[in-house]
Amino acid sequence: MQLGSGRWSMMPPVVKNLLIINGLMFLATLTFQSSFGIDLRDMLGLHYFESEKFNPFQIVSYMFMHGDISHIFFNMFAVWMFGSAIENVWGSKKFLIYYLLTGFGAAFLHYVTIYIDIAPVISQMEMIINQPNADAILAFTDSHSWGNYISQYQFPDMYAAVNDFYYNQAQTLRLEPDNAEALRKSTFFFQNYLEHYMNLPNVVGASGSLFGILLAFGMMFPNVRLFMIFLPIPIKAKYFVIGYGVMELVSAFQNNPGDNVAHFAHLGGMLFGFLLIKYWEKTGQRWR
Repeated sequence: MQLGSGRWSMMPPVVKNLLIINGLMFLATLTFQSSFGIDLRDMLGLHYFESEKFNPFQIVSYMFMHGDISHIFFNMFAVWMFGSAIENVWGSKKFLIYYLLTGFGAAFLHYVTIYIDIAPVISQMEMIINQPNADAILAFTDSHSWGNYISQYQFPDMYAAVNDFYYNQAQTLRLEPDNAEALRKSTFFFQNYLEHYMNLPNVVGASGSLFGILLAFGMMFPNVRLFMIFLPIPIKAKYFVIGYGVMELVSAFQNNPGDNVAHFAHLGGMLFGFLLIKYWEKTGQRWR
């Protein structure tokens, strides 16, 4: 095996700097929140591209933001554990390119799946705002799980507005479809709710790149035995990666209401990692 740096390092430079940057960003998040009331996760996390909160730099910055201490600890531990071996083999430049591109790939697949999921709902609300009528409003109301949705994403700021709309305007329109005041208030509600709805998807974390790293590790060191706390026996890397990928795929399609994990972003990291490695192989760039 030929090492990219010429020698094996327990903490190669890119991995070391990734750990430092992520750690500093996490400390900055805590400091800004407690001292200034500024939520850096909301500013630098990856928002839906049609959201007013979206900025292009979020495609990069989201990779360096984390939700809590356990989130950043396990992500960075895995980046060090698996990423160090890959950087030692590939070299720092190639590893950094791979890390960033798999993060971009994770963002791309996340956007695709989020668009498929919420675009029809957005379209419905835009039609109601442009042409308010009782039938469209009640059809949307009856098909939308207001209570589960608000609790799932923990946005109490909209809870009162949803309750007021549901128990007042919507009920009025059931009895009086042409009630002008109820239609006016409903239109105003949907204008606010549409903005809120598009701002909800917000992804943070290095997990997309991490899953790309796991994919690369499984391809480069398929027979290395891994010892996991939750497994009673060691498992070969290739089976661990395949199993983890299958679990993510199943979780992505289950769409559990209380699940706030961006499973398709994880799968995007693995998919783009696989495609990138195969591209390098095809163009004669040896990766081990």
